[in-house]
Amino acid sequence: MTGLRLVHAHGDRITVTEPVTGVELLSYVYAPEAAWEAPKPYIHPLRTLAGDVVTDYRPNDHRWHKGLQLTASHLSGANLWGGNSYVHGEGYLELPERVGSMAHVAFDEVAVRDDRVVIAERLTWHPYNGELWADEERQIEIHDVDRESGSWALTWCSAVTNRRDVPLRFGSPTTAGRELAGYTGLFWRGPRGFRGGHIIGPDAEGPGLMGEQAPWLAYSGEHDGADGHATLLFAHAPENDHDGAHGTHPAHWFVRNEPFAAVAPSWAFYDELELAPGDTLARRYRVVVADGAWEREEIAKYLEAHPW
Repeated sequence: MTGLRLVHAHGDRITVTEPVTGVELLSYVYAPEAAWEAPKPYIHPLRTLAGDVVTDYRPNDHRWHKGLQLTASHLSGANLWGGNSYVHGEGYLELPERVGSMAHVAFDEVAVRDDRVVIAERLTWHPYNGELWADEERQIEIHDVDRESGSWALTWCSAVTNRRDVPLRFGSPTTAGRELAGYTGLFWRGPRGFRGGHIIGPDAEGPGLMGEQAPWLAYSGEHDGADGHATLLFAHAPENDHDGAHGTHPAHWFVRNEPFAAVAPSWAFYDELELAPGDTLARRYRVVVADGAWEREEIAKYLEAHPW
């Protein structure tokens, strides 16, 4: 197949385009934005092969929700998520002294390799006062473009190393006392039209999958402004050990279709994750972007044809 096209606007963003249709599949934006929104790189817009946008950016309910991004809502008392901070018994408070950032340092690779794009980046994580708390090595790959099925895939790998001399504690509003708000880690915010969308897991469906464990979760929504649907499939790599079977910290799905569409394989839904000084937290995910409303049979067929 014809290779993908890549354009790097240095200091701002990287865009990836499917050359046959000319559809810009994504923009990876790394220029820093407003401090209150916890500046960090993000992907927006994210598009299907048909050209329909499947992410939201700075919605009026949460200005710090930006497409697909890696977040840390509660990190040793800091907020690298953005906006107000949850305090048990007091709700969400405006505490700018808690809001930190994830800063772009450099790219080790930005390239097209045959049928895929590779973006390899180094970042640093900081609380409000600018101290170095963590280093991150991130690699994003865009691959498996399949015009016949109307799908393409993105693999996101992040390895976060604690640079403090005390443990880093990853938490969430749920670990801080709010029920069913375990968001942290990789986070997708869907467009407004995807409210009320269809949530599918391997053995169940619906928003009742909030807080559950599974190797994958899919979300289908109907577009505004264009006919038809799209499906986003989120999957754990095998080494993530999403169910904790081998003793690592298990992930639970954060998923909503009301009052907005959102999915996150949470690092700390019910319990804090503690990262010792010098230790590294490594996670790998796949996000498949597909035209149409995929059902469980189509998802299973795709996963069988595209093993890790």
